[in-house]
Amino acid sequence: MPTVVTETPYRPVPMEPVRKKKKWTRAERLAMEAAGVLDQQQELELVEGELISKMPKNRPHSIALKYVRRALELIFGWQYVDSEITIDVAPEDNPTSEPQPDVLVLARPSSEFRKGNPQPVDIRLVVEVSDSMLGFDLSVKAELYARAGIIEYWVVDVGAEKLVVHRDPVKGKYQSVTVYGKHESVSPLASPDREFRVADAFPE
Repeated sequence: MPTVVTETPYRPVPMEPVRKKKKWTRAERLAMEAAGVLDQQQELELVEGELISKMPKNRPHSIALKYVRRALELIFGWQYVDSEITIDVAPEDNPTSEPQPDVLVLARPSSEFRKGNPQPVDIRLVVEVSDSMLGFDLSVKAELYARAGIIEYWVVDVGAEKLVVHRDPVKGKYQSVTVYGKHESVSPLASPDREFRVADAFPE
């Protein structure tokens, strides 16, 4: 049976030590890119003022990402599913955050977002496929998405082959966090008559 989580992260995972760092803004990042200061080959994600390097994905991560996206395309339609595009979050977080979820399901076809980032109201579901960044995705990212009011956030735990489903964002915190095992299924809030099988993310 699915497990309702009362502690986050839901299992012990490494967390980076808290240390003082330069807090970057979107404007500063754009200026550095324009000046050629940032390596254009290095993918960087801005989260809460920190520029985070999106490290090359290992094979289990890449496989899970591919299969999760495919399963969501079958549920929602391929034109509503996108990967690693920048989204906007809560107004107070936007100056210092430009997250790029591994997968997201949009309320409108992705082709309609030609200018500007999708807003939280445009997003049905956000998914992070996680291994080395599991602690970050279950804490910092979860709070960021909850503050934005994103109605549903999934973390695919590659190491444990589980799915952590976050719902009901209230005052910057998801009130419902449930863990589904490999042989369980969950229906997305935006498509309650369809099921996502956790095993589909982890093909044998």
